[in-house]
Amino acid sequence: MKQHEDTRINDNQGRATKTEMLSTDLGVATSYIVPEILAIEENKLSEYLKDEKLSFYTKYIKDILRDKPHTLSEREEEILAATSELSTIPENVYDMLAYADMEFPEIEDEEGNKVKLSHSNYSLFIKSKNSRVRKDAFEGEFSTYEKYKNTFASTLYGGIKSEIFYAKTRKYNSAIEASLFSDDVSLDVYNNLISAIDKSIPNLNKYVELKKKFLGLNEIHMYDLYVPLTDKFDMDIPYDKAQDIILEALKPLGEEYLKVIKSAFDEGWIDVYDNEGKKGGAYSWGSYDSHPYILMSYKNDLNSLFTLIHELGHSVHSHYSRTSQPFLYSDYKIFVAEVASTLNELLLINYLLENSKSKDETIYLLNYYLEQFRTTVHRQTMFAEFEKIVHQRVESGEPLTADEFTNIYYKLNEKYYGKSAIVDKQIGIEWARIPHFYSNFYVYKYATGFSAASALSQQILSEGSTAVDRYINFLKSGGSEYPLEQLKSAGVDMTKKESIEEALNVFAELVNKLEKEL
Repeated sequence: MKQHEDTRINDNQGRATKTEMLSTDLGVATSYIVPEILAIEENKLSEYLKDEKLSFYTKYIKDILRDKPHTLSEREEEILAATSELSTIPENVYDMLAYADMEFPEIEDEEGNKVKLSHSNYSLFIKSKNSRVRKDAFEGEFSTYEKYKNTFASTLYGGIKSEIFYAKTRKYNSAIEASLFSDDVSLDVYNNLISAIDKSIPNLNKYVELKKKFLGLNEIHMYDLYVPLTDKFDMDIPYDKAQDIILEALKPLGEEYLKVIKSAFDEGWIDVYDNEGKKGGAYSWGSYDSHPYILMSYKNDLNSLFTLIHELGHSVHSHYSRTSQPFLYSDYKIFVAEVASTLNELLLINYLLENSKSKDETIYLLNYYLEQFRTTVHRQTMFAEFEKIVHQRVESGEPLTADEFTNIYYKLNEKYYGKSAIVDKQIGIEWARIPHFYSNFYVYKYATGFSAASALSQQILSEGSTAVDRYINFLKSGGSEYPLEQLKSAGVDMTKKESIEEALNVFAELVNKLEKEL
């Protein structure tokens, strides 16, 4: 995490690289374990696991046996382990270019002051009430990425080729199959998500049309999508106030949960504010024998409040998992990780709407809630569709260039927004701005996680302690079960289309509610 506090400090980058090298060495040194276990006859393994001292390893052994068709010889596993450091190079190059080396232009803010664009202030300017500022920020940001499009295309293409290499080497049919296999998730879940969102695009466009009408715009551009609907209400939320709001919003989860949140605030778990060289975005990280850490750049606004409560969801999940499970089963899957973070966000928006003090505040919050849907469900599914398309094309032997990445991404934006907005040419390069594309087939989990969290949050609010107990047990289960089984025990079945459709029905209801308020 130190490497991301200030990416300009070479010593921290060096230590991070050394850690990666040690991790690779460890992987090589232990690569013999799985092949040796697989060399034992399955009936003999079953007998071993009946021993009280070995029964603890039952799930671990079952996972290894499940992976048997995709596990290579001891020597081949050793070679693959030795190459793992190479697979991180595309993302590392991307990070250094995007966060350390790339220089953004100056623009004029609302008062006419010259301000240098950055990853951090772009998110503020794109919400400006001044359309000139929004447009200048948009064009300044994306024109900079356009300058480096060929380098970004090379890093992304290299990352995709790496994923395909490992998938094929391990005898999977595709990179997406390899990625989903580890979570025991079928391709149907991924495709069902895209299919369900396709059907929801008319409601998305209805929302964008409402925004255009209420903002008094003759046409709405991509740089207008993030501007709040009302300028009569604005939430200034200092960090201290954010802590109080979060503790109130999460009360439905009970005192046990709140105690962990208070520890995060009081014991220095959070790197709160921005500084030059700090990596953009936010995340929760840590190790088995440490408390979780959060890196973010808090900005006294509603978005920062939601980012904070989101990352706290990850951190509490990690805390429960590590304190309730042995090291072997303490690492939960990403598929369920986004449920824990998103549920916190949904409880927060519910709390804020219940305590709204004016019509303007209600409109502001409804708009924010709808933006969460748009950016977490619709937008992330668009990303997921982009990933699926580009992987399939590379797997078919097509070498993708920067212009081809841009064309694919632009057409997806036309599909999602073309009926209601001007799809500006510059949006095509946005693929170069998305770091999650270097974590293959990650982003769809935001959308499925949001859908699962929507169902669980409603259960917690309506059922109370019974649903809370199921949820806390879910957080404590770590990696002791597969994600779909864990969610089913918590109260939601993600193998059914209805789980996604129910969340999209909430989106449609919110659009109608906003229309009435306007």
